[in-house]
Amino acid sequence: MGLMNKHVVLERHSLLLTVCILIVVSIGGIIQMVPLMYMDNTIERVDGMRPYTPLELAGRDIYIREGCYVCHSQMVRPLRDEVERYGHYSLAAESMYDHPFQWGSKRTGPDLARVGGKYSAEWQVDHLTDPRSVVPESIMPPYAFLADKTLKYDGIEDRLKTERLVGVPYTDDMIENAKAHLVAQADPDNLGYDDVDGLIEAYTEASGREGTVETRDYDGDPSRITEMDALVAYLQMTGTLVDFSTYQAGDLNNSR
Repeated sequence: MGLMNKHVVLERHSLLLTVCILIVVSIGGIIQMVPLMYMDNTIERVDGMRPYTPLELAGRDIYIREGCYVCHSQMVRPLRDEVERYGHYSLAAESMYDHPFQWGSKRTGPDLARVGGKYSAEWQVDHLTDPRSVVPESIMPPYAFLADKTLKYDGIEDRLKTERLVGVPYTDDMIENAKAHLVAQADPDNLGYDDVDGLIEAYTEASGREGTVETRDYDGDPSRITEMDALVAYLQMTGTLVDFSTYQAGDLNNSR
């Protein structure tokens, strides 16, 4: 019985109990995480996945800045009702370049993991400008101000460099031409730049699949590039990179 009563020492000394809990949790965490660091197939690499273009990355930053993740998750779970509503369940590879990931657990609004291409860019602009004009029952606040704010992208090269530091495979060419690529995607008719081909070539090579980069004036105002352009560009590519008509789980011929 003496050994059975030794837990009383921990129960009477909260600091000692806290230290012991931290030690036990740390050991358990290390046992779970360390093996994953030495596994080659922790994330199955799938054709089509590529880093975000500079414009999409800027849009994703705006998405996070405005707290869109608070009401919208970005992970379709492998449950029948979710797959029927949103599409193919989410793959780990689809979040491999997300820092931080946007899986979420709260759905005041619908999941956005597969929203890319579901609606037109014009619909997205209308929805962000006045949500109830297209979804009468929506409780989302309007984001019309995004169309009035010119996108600031002077530091986009450094933004890509930061992503590369945490493992996103941006090449030197992608970083060097980040500003030109951003302008080319939002304004393919150009405002002094002419690098649409360079943008498409760089990110098509990174994805291993053609047709993953869309170039257009997203917000309907070709005179400048706005935060609305960036956010809609991000939304329109979300969930579109993997071709699920050819994807088969575990098929090494379809993985990179």
